[in-house]
Amino acid sequence: MTTQLDFTARKIAILGGGPGGYEAAMVAASLGADVTIVEQDGLGGSAVLTDVVPSKTLIATADVMTRFASASSLGVDFGSTGQPAVADLKMVNNRLLALAKEQSNDIHRTLERVGVKVITGKGRLLDNKTLEVVTKDGTQTVEAEALLISVGASPRELESSMPDGERIFTWKQVYNLTEIPEHLIVIGSGVTGAEFASAYNGLGTKVTLISSRDRVLPGEDADAAVVLEDVFQARGMTVLNRSRAESVKNTGNGVLVTLDDGRTVEGSHCLVAVGAIPNTAGIGLEEAGVQLDDRGQIKVDGVSRTTASNVYAAGDCTGVFNLASVAAMQGRIAIAHLMGDGVKPLKLKNVASNIFTSPEIASVGVSEQDIAEGRYQGDVIKLSLHTNARAKMMEVKEGFVKIISRKGSGTVIGGVVVGPRASELIFPIAIAVTQKLHVDDLANTFTVYPSLTGSISEAARRLHVHM
Repeated sequence: MTTQLDFTARKIAILGGGPGGYEAAMVAASLGADVTIVEQDGLGGSAVLTDVVPSKTLIATADVMTRFASASSLGVDFGSTGQPAVADLKMVNNRLLALAKEQSNDIHRTLERVGVKVITGKGRLLDNKTLEVVTKDGTQTVEAEALLISVGASPRELESSMPDGERIFTWKQVYNLTEIPEHLIVIGSGVTGAEFASAYNGLGTKVTLISSRDRVLPGEDADAAVVLEDVFQARGMTVLNRSRAESVKNTGNGVLVTLDDGRTVEGSHCLVAVGAIPNTAGIGLEEAGVQLDDRGQIKVDGVSRTTASNVYAAGDCTGVFNLASVAAMQGRIAIAHLMGDGVKPLKLKNVASNIFTSPEIASVGVSEQDIAEGRYQGDVIKLSLHTNARAKMMEVKEGFVKIISRKGSGTVIGGVVVGPRASELIFPIAIAVTQKLHVDDLANTFTVYPSLTGSISEAARRLHVHM
């Protein structure tokens, strides 16, 4: 039986309605607090309205197209015309934006149902206990015993490549497109750039991906990045590594990208995906005693406290991990700490993340690079999916399962999955990392045959420590 704690005297104000804000609001309300949340664009923030939900919906459509493209190898014939599937981008974008709005409305209704007061407006801190909010009806103040800042981040823009929403886009603007681009140039090979490049390639667009680094996804598992780049090139994508974009120009009927070595790339449209800027400027943080780092990110500790008393922060504005799941966890931890509930500090090595390219790339815990650089002592085993029976049935030829265990003890400390639905397959490894399970715990757990999870069990068996 759960004991209901009484915190009815607590007044909490939250600035920003993204995952960090709305998850915190729900937890605080469930503990009996008086909660007000201020959001200017819509509940769910960019994660729901302009980033995660719409982009992953676009990717889901591209996945269907990709499966159609390989159907003939499974013995499926769609008719004698031989015409490939064609995406109606206007319909795709209308659907994903409607879905994002519906999700935002669902969050709004849920918050109001649990007693959270929602104010639509632009907020700023007057001090460490007061928000000033400008709404369509005027200005009001919200006083509270504690504040949570969860204002998110916006796409980074380059002066030489300013987006115009017509041919040069940020990841917020790309849903303006109504027709499949003839040739999309993507600048930036991080997670956002790789995901959109993969999606539009799947939708039938000619794609050129420009990366300033040696490979795509420079911050991810090297083996996974190699697999993805090979797949990109096999599917007709042009990948320009060690190439830095100097400028982008809208030529009227296309775009011209100039690289820093003088080379040029012509296309029909350009997506600039070169990082994000925290939305921390001009909201009164410095006046309230909240310190920022040199990137404008709010400094927080393991329980989401800022340098100002009574002020907490969560999400992309903290720069901890730009993931909706991390923002939500930071928000929940903040509320638990300030209200005296049971709390454990955020442990970044327990964070499971996924890159929604095709194939997907999921990871958790210690990386192979951590092992190679001596930060951890561990054993690594990698199994290719091409020997997995279920993968063969699905005509999956790319991908692998990698598990990392602590040397000597056999405790699972990390893992990587590359393949279809890697975002789902990483979960058992994430449980093992979080709960400090032994490789034998994974190996001795029944898996379905045939299944892709069978490769997780097999990799764990190969890491058995003889006692």
